[in-house]
Order: sequence, then C-alpha cells, then structure tokens
Amino acid sequence: MNDKIRRVYVPMTETGFYILFCLRSPQHGYGISGQVKRMTGGAITISAGTMYGTLAKMEKDGLIRFCREEDKRKLYEITALGQEVLDLEIRRIERLYRNSKGENVDA
Repeated sequence: MNDKIRRVYVPMTETGFYILFCLRSPQHGYGISGQVKRMTGGAITISAGTMYGTLAKMEKDGLIRFCREEDKRKLYEITALGQEVLDLEIRRIERLYRNSKGENVDA
C-alpha cells in the first residue's frame, strides 16, 4: 500500500468502512445501502450521491473493482488492496477499543 492510499483512507470514514466491509462479497450500491442500514439498525444511511461517489473513488484508487452487471446494476467487489486497507482499519478500531477499556495495546 502506498503512502497516498494510506493518507486518504486511514482513518476511514464510516461510509468508506461499511462499503469496503460489505464488498467482501460482490454487491451493488443499493444492496450495500440496505445492508448497512440493517447492520446499524438504521443508525447509518448512505445516500445515493455519497454511495456512488465513494464507489467511483474507490474503484479509481484500486480498492474495489467492477465484477459484473445484474439487472442493470453494477456489482463491485473488494480487491487485495482494498482488503489490506480494510484490515488496517479494523486493527486500528480494535486498538482504539482496547485502549478505551484500559487494556494493554501490546497484548
């Protein structure tokens, strides 16, 4: 992962995190939006503009790729680079959580 990708995506926005998280299996924007809404109990909703802008940026940056079209909807999936960024962010969030509980970071 190059420094530019790290600077742009870490730490991630909640929107970016959930999009990459959902794309561990192929999905279209509308499906991602519904999945995020269900996962968060409606606390987070991703507007169409935000969704498609983020998908376009992530595709351009190589974090996701178009995999196929179904019923006139583009399906995307996470790339190896996207998985690397997601894993880095998950570790960062886990560290924050451990720190908030007073646990040793080195454990």
